Amino acid sequence: MHRAHRELTVRAARDRQCNVLIHPVVGMTKPGDIDHYTRVRVYKAILPKYPQGMATLSLLPLAMRMAGPREALWHAIIRKNYGCTHFIVGRDHAGPGKNSQGVDFYGPYDAQHLVAKYKDELAIEVVPFQMVAYVPETDEYVPENELTPGTKTLNISGTELRRRLKTGAAIPDWFTYPDVQKILRSQNPPRAKQGFTVFLTGYWNSGASIIAEALQIVLNQDGQRPTTLLKGETIRSELSQELGFSKKDRDLNIKRISFVAGEVTKCGGAVIAAPIAPYDAARQDAKKTISQHGGFFLVHVATPLEFCISSDRTGTYAKAKAGEIRGFTGIDDPYEPPAKPDIRVDASIHPVSQIVHEIILLLEREGYIGER
Repeated sequence: MHRAHRELTVRAARDRQCNVLIHPVVGMTKPGDIDHYTRVRVYKAILPKYPQGMATLSLLPLAMRMAGPREALWHAIIRKNYGCTHFIVGRDHAGPGKNSQGVDFYGPYDAQHLVAKYKDELAIEVVPFQMVAYVPETDEYVPENELTPGTKTLNISGTELRRRLKTGAAIPDWFTYPDVQKILRSQNPPRAKQGFTVFLTGYWNSGASIIAEALQIVLNQDGQRPTTLLKGETIRSELSQELGFSKKDRDLNIKRISFVAGEVTKCGGAVIAAPIAPYDAARQDAKKTISQHGGFFLVHVATPLEFCISSDRTGTYAKAKAGEIRGFTGIDDPYEPPAKPDIRVDASIHPVSQIVHEIILLLEREGYIGER
């Protein structure tokens, strides 16, 4: 809730001589939505902004179904059972968004129309969500249908708010209260304070491990956030001792790496993961797991297989060719090159220092490190 929501509900209550029950759903919702813990903290912060005794907060333990008009009707029944006489139905209430063709599932006011159709049977009055606009000249919110032509107004869309939270850009007090802004920023820190994962993939002996170690040193020298190194062989010995090298076991290994990286990223740390990760589907799943918590950057160490074999001083590739090692990537097991990595490098051509510098420049360009 922001200042516009407070103004809207206060106007609606005064017009109908009612009090306000702030009754948020506190259950599972769709991916990408602000979690209910944060929303409840916001409601608690905004409650004192209402006139004395006008507003009460009560939580509704319910999961959103995103069923549009039918869910609005269901919500109206629930609110009636809680003793409400009026129900504010928002624009596209509980709407699931757009379908696969990019078309909205429901019209913006379908929910209002359906609840209004059954209002007599429900014995609850529908209060349409009335749009209000901020007028800087008078420092107040005014219903859009009461604005005179030519009146200057200001507004910040949900997309713009998310952008400002992500980048750390200023959010004006006329849009939201400082207490609310503080809560939102604590849950949506700017990129310079978010965690991230650099995920390196390539053939064995491609140089990915050396690049990962050098990158860790550079990030530790920077000192902006703790850095965790997840090398393939380390994970194999510490977390995946029982796994072999079948496709199923390889995918499970990457899944475990992704989980650990995601948890560290969620806490604001930097992660450098350097498994072979030969399968594209597993890498895409890793991106999906980690990206919900912070940045994810895929680095394809595209050192040619021939160079990896010729520079192998341990004889590992020779053993794989002789059949002493089964399921070895590049010999008798495939490697699926990433189609669109964030960076593609070749350790047979460029020195490690140059490759690390290229990764650092990417992190700086995306706002995760360095001064902004």
